[in-house]
Amino acid sequence: MSRRLRLGMVGGGRGAFIGAVHRMAARLDDRYELVAGVFSSDAQRSRDSGADLLLDPRRSYASVDEMVRAESARADRIDVAAIVTPNHLHHVGAKKFLEAGCHVICDKPLTTTVADASDLVSSADRAQRVLAVTYNYSGYPLVRQAKEMIAAGELGELRLVQVEYAQDWLTTALEAAGQKQASWRTDPQQSGVAGSVGDIGTHAFHLAEFVSGLRVAQLAADLSTHVAGRKLDDNAQMLLRFANGARGSLWATQIAPGNENGLRLRIYGAKGGLEWSQEEPNHLRHAPYGQPPRVIARGGPGATPLATSATRIPSGHPEGYLEAFAQLYRDIADLIAAYDAKTSPPAGALLVPMGKDGLRGVQFVHAAVESSRRDAAWIKLAS
Repeated sequence: MSRRLRLGMVGGGRGAFIGAVHRMAARLDDRYELVAGVFSSDAQRSRDSGADLLLDPRRSYASVDEMVRAESARADRIDVAAIVTPNHLHHVGAKKFLEAGCHVICDKPLTTTVADASDLVSSADRAQRVLAVTYNYSGYPLVRQAKEMIAAGELGELRLVQVEYAQDWLTTALEAAGQKQASWRTDPQQSGVAGSVGDIGTHAFHLAEFVSGLRVAQLAADLSTHVAGRKLDDNAQMLLRFANGARGSLWATQIAPGNENGLRLRIYGAKGGLEWSQEEPNHLRHAPYGQPPRVIARGGPGATPLATSATRIPSGHPEGYLEAFAQLYRDIADLIAAYDAKTSPPAGALLVPMGKDGLRGVQFVHAAVESSRRDAAWIKLAS
């Protein structure tokens, strides 16, 4: 590309965690420049947040409509909009930017309803724009290594997929104290029909399918709420049946004391197993059946091509959450460049979670809620 992509942002103003993460990820590989945004539903707060980020005051907007209208009239209009608002605002913002001809990077879950998610996928198709979803754990080098190893048949026919995402930050009624992140995530009007399932369970679900290459055909879910007064689930346990006959389980909780960000994946096949943990992301445990287990280090001997392309620094120097998030932003930049030039993107860009992956995540959330409402009945997922 001859220049950085001009990035606009919706949400992510003062006090927002994920907005800062998106901005750091966008800048890490120097492929984007943040030039505009509507950073809050409060006009003054949006302007103040833009000033914090040293933006041109004329490009700190009071609303999405104002931003779309003003940016569309500029010769140096934004190329891509990042949607980092609470869940209930994803659909309206993403749709307006897609219809204005902008590419869109949307935080997960894509929307709060299946109908809205499907509508965004259709909107992106009509506009011929990129609609990417930040399932950021797919950006880790050793997650991609595991995916390549499984695709190459190193585990043989897959039999078991176990995934868990355990946190403890909502062990108490943090939302009652007015904590911003807890307040909207536990509010059905902003978060949608699910709590822990929509916030972190959707990450676990995507990771399991992304790495294994398998599709969940059915699930049976038990969602529970343990903190008094909380309106959405804070713990979810479910069984999974995969289309190839493999079995699995998924546990997503935000009330397990001693767990900070415990995303863990284990996959077992006829020829061996793989284990990966987000809190120790630079190592992948491979256990070929009948042989001593080995630990594969990020950037070390035996790294696969996709893992190598997602590695920035030599083995032994830790890479983590921000770098994995940045990997998605780099791949999205490559994908946007390929879209605009009508050329084939590099292999890594083809791993970017797209609108259809976001739609599947929303389908998963609603299937889990429906299953739990029906006393953990088996529910089919759309193919």
